[in-house]
Amino acid sequence: MTALLALLALLPALLVLTAPDARAADGDPAVSLSKKEAGKGGEITVSGSGWRPDALLMLLICGRSTPERGVIGGTNSCANADGRAVTTDKKGAFRKKLPVSEPPQPCPCVVHVATVTGEQAVFDAEFTVAGHPTADLPRQSGDGRLAVLATARLEGDSSLLTWFGAPPARKLVFTVGNPGSAPLQDPVFEIGTAHGVYAPQWEERQWRGTVAPGGKARIELPVELSAGAHGDYQVSLRYGDKVLAEQPWGVARPWGVTLFWVLLCLVVPAAVFRIGMAIVDKVRPRPAGAHRMRRTAGLPDATSADPTDANTTTAVLPWFTPDSAPSENRPPPTTKGQA
Repeated sequence: MTALLALLALLPALLVLTAPDARAADGDPAVSLSKKEAGKGGEITVSGSGWRPDALLMLLICGRSTPERGVIGGTNSCANADGRAVTTDKKGAFRKKLPVSEPPQPCPCVVHVATVTGEQAVFDAEFTVAGHPTADLPRQSGDGRLAVLATARLEGDSSLLTWFGAPPARKLVFTVGNPGSAPLQDPVFEIGTAHGVYAPQWEERQWRGTVAPGGKARIELPVELSAGAHGDYQVSLRYGDKVLAEQPWGVARPWGVTLFWVLLCLVVPAAVFRIGMAIVDKVRPRPAGAHRMRRTAGLPDATSADPTDANTTTAVLPWFTPDSAPSENRPPPTTKGQA
């Protein structure tokens, strides 16, 4: 009896320890590799745990990267063509095979795993591509911080094609300053576009240039929405983990698309109706003899007409009236000079 009571007391604790989502919800994202080194053309297995359930992840092999400093230069340093996508299970775990390819930048390299949608989560696992060149990482430029000196704004106008559903495009213009003691070269920003209550979708934008210590620079980054987008959007600018600016963007509805569908709904039924009426007129039955009567209507009967009869001649030649028809008893016309 005492053993049974003790088992009942421990049962809630055992249920908590064996709950499938308890560990995934509280743990940090983690990634493990089946091999730490492999050559081009090989394959490794990437496993992960502690991620958000049902999250879409992106797997890439990136050069010029370390777990401490991350991917320098953004995804431009990664082998994007050979990347893979995977969705985590209900426990926040995944397992995916990744082909080994050479990144465009020299090693040190990492396997870069990041979420595609929703809350941002990133993990870099150290990896070596055998036979790939190796180079020292660029010297870290100060603390890598940038400050926005002026309010960001969206510049540009919509074209006629946008009125017919083309992707709306603008330029996000802002001025940044470098408060550090070292120059910042080719910084990589992230542009996020959010619509309604949805989380922003982030895309990397690299700016080519150098911001000197204590200096400032005017930066223009392209922003583009999907085709047919309309409504209220929020454009965000992020550098590193810090959001530098946010700008609202009201996109007008593409009324040209609506006009096109309205015209289509009017023209197509009218064309179908006319084709249908032509078919009905072609195949409908006609009374017996109607075709022959139509051909002979208005023509005289050649068998009963007497060519010597003046009345018949007048009937055959309708452009002569009875008064103007030629007659034998009518005197000949007078000539010039005769009364």
